[in-house]
Amino acid sequence: QVQLVESGGGLVQSGGSLRLSCAASGSIFSIYAMGWYRQAPGKQRELVATITKGGNTNYAGSVKGRFTISRDNAKNTFYLQMNSLKPEDTAVYYCNAETTTKSYWGRGTQVTVSS
Repeated sequence: QVQLVESGGGLVQSGGSLRLSCAASGSIFSIYAMGWYRQAPGKQRELVATITKGGNTNYAGSVKGRFTISRDNAKNTFYLQMNSLKPEDTAVYYCNAETTTKSYWGRGTQVTVSS
């Protein structure tokens, strides 16, 4: 089992920055990829960014160049640095961890960007 706990959401003005954190615990050795997803009201959950165990990253086109996913293996934590935030980035952000047998999700953290 893997447990994920997000933190760092909040309210920010357009153009501002936030950093989300996701602390992983449990069977972290089994994780081969981690990611951030988001879900806005009335919309489906969508991929924001992923990072593999080998450090390869992938970003949604809408956030490329503004968001950066990273990890700190010593702290079992991964991050999403969000810069130049836009109102359309408003959503609940979820962290995700993939193992060979199961996907794990955090409970989500709200990010609200005011115009």
